[in-house]
Amino acid sequence: MQEAPIRDVTLWDSKVLSTTQADGSILVSQEEPLGSYPDRLSDRIKFWAQNTPDQIWMAERGKDDAWVNVTYAELLENIRSVGQFLLGLGLSTDRPLLILSGNSISHGIMALGAQYAGIPSAAIAPAYSLFAGDFKKLKSIGDQISPGAIFVDNSEKFLPAVSAVFSDLPLLAVEGEGVAHTYCDIVSTKADETVSAANAATGPNTIAKFMFTSGTTGSPKAVILTQKMICSNMEMVADCFAYFKNEPPILLDWAPWNHVAAGTKIFNMAIYNGGTFYIDGGKPTPALIGETIRNIREVSPNWYFNVPTGYDMLIEAMKEDEALAKSFFKNVKLFMYAGAAMAARTWSALDKLAIEATGERIMLCTGLGATETTPFALFCTDPQDLPGNVGIPSKGLTLKLVPNQGKFEARLKGPSVTPGYWRNEKLTKDAFDEDGFYCLGDALRFADIDDASKGFFFDGRVAENFKLATGTWVAVGALRSKVTDALEGIAKDVVIAGAGKNELTALLVPSRPIAERLIDGGDQLSDKELFAHPDLVDKVATLLGTYNKTAGGSSLRVMRVLFIIDALSLDAGEVTDKGSVNQRAVLASRASDADALYLDDPRVICAKRI
Repeated sequence: MQEAPIRDVTLWDSKVLSTTQADGSILVSQEEPLGSYPDRLSDRIKFWAQNTPDQIWMAERGKDDAWVNVTYAELLENIRSVGQFLLGLGLSTDRPLLILSGNSISHGIMALGAQYAGIPSAAIAPAYSLFAGDFKKLKSIGDQISPGAIFVDNSEKFLPAVSAVFSDLPLLAVEGEGVAHTYCDIVSTKADETVSAANAATGPNTIAKFMFTSGTTGSPKAVILTQKMICSNMEMVADCFAYFKNEPPILLDWAPWNHVAAGTKIFNMAIYNGGTFYIDGGKPTPALIGETIRNIREVSPNWYFNVPTGYDMLIEAMKEDEALAKSFFKNVKLFMYAGAAMAARTWSALDKLAIEATGERIMLCTGLGATETTPFALFCTDPQDLPGNVGIPSKGLTLKLVPNQGKFEARLKGPSVTPGYWRNEKLTKDAFDEDGFYCLGDALRFADIDDASKGFFFDGRVAENFKLATGTWVAVGALRSKVTDALEGIAKDVVIAGAGKNELTALLVPSRPIAERLIDGGDQLSDKELFAHPDLVDKVATLLGTYNKTAGGSSLRVMRVLFIIDALSLDAGEVTDKGSVNQRAVLASRASDADALYLDDPRVICAKRI
């Protein structure tokens, strides 16, 4: 641990209860009950519109690159107009609004306007419309929820998908050709008592939105999110990040709103706590990280989220730019990471840079949740020396740990857990156990077997774990994290192979920027040339051998690896648009590469014996 104090931050005061039941399962919860929360999220919008009307709710870059913003007073006026318009269009729970575009103020207002009037919306990954070929996933989504209208930012970009899948539905858009109604006209609609009555008729059990699962655990499914789920979850978040009561959140975020973490938790954090959400047009990719860096120079958030790859890119930039580091660390009280395991080197580098810039460490935390839990469920607020602890259940939630294959399978119950999947009784029934607990499909292990208050570590997806030929179980999730860390950033993620084999192997998802820095002239090489370069091969073989020397038994040692050269496919479900890698989908779609790991293939890198 770095010799520096942690920046002061007020978080929840937790008292954890743990009870072992007769069947061996363990129930874990917080002793104090969850605080009260409103019947509908729009009550919070009304509150801020009345009490802080000029406070900026959301801002985005305009066409001239200046920040364009909407206040809470303007937000309330706009969503009432949208709600009025959508009711007139005949939308309802059975004919919801489908949103195909990325993050934007117009996207947010359309979704909240629908919600205000009791009409669900569903935000869908833009890539399903722009790069999905035959639009198979988009068709499946449409079949599940039967939308009544489509909203996009630019109709020309989305017209091929809309024409192919939703040609009979009205197209709403900010701009473009072939639009039934423009966004400007929609927010100019005069609101009357019709929309006021519709809003008053909404309540805890009203469906607020449909969130489609990312597909990392199977095909996308329409998860029901009610007003009760969202509002109770926001109260859990406000309880955890208690400093928001006196310091409303200032957020700068890029993560896509079609995922529950950003589109439901982070998006609603600003609304619930009267804060400001700055839309970051950047992403953790070589092409777009520059936009994130530009925005950080101008906006210093007090709560910040990114995936580990994003932090890695920011770290590299801040090493060369002291002013950037000072702006990044200036106001932030807590960093959150998710989407993939964080390497210890990333954790340490953030600590080092924070201390250099401010003389303090910043809390760096993660948690555990799912689309079906809205998603905030477990979170770690105890200072840690290394990444990985996902913390304890939020107030109002009960965590059940069920013995399964020598591990503890995690299940959850509480007001923020979904009632099920839209129009799918069998899937809903299968998702819950006999006591009404939602089955996450994740395994957890105690940080301290004698003290549940110390939190838990992710111990793999139950369905991903497999046995070697010897009968030894392999905990895939934890192993992926260990091997990724051991490869020092050369691989962004790894996919473990070896079911029924005598030894483990892995497919590597490469990080080109890291690999380039290890090879003279690496930036001039093609992917194929770079990842077959003798110096890089030797480095990987050495790192893998060093890891294996102290790894332990056969369920932890990885003997051979192979770089995945072609980009992972969103359409095949190999990766989500926020970068989460689907272990099972990669092995299924790249079976020949997985087989090559056990053959005499020149692409295979063997671990050195050290």
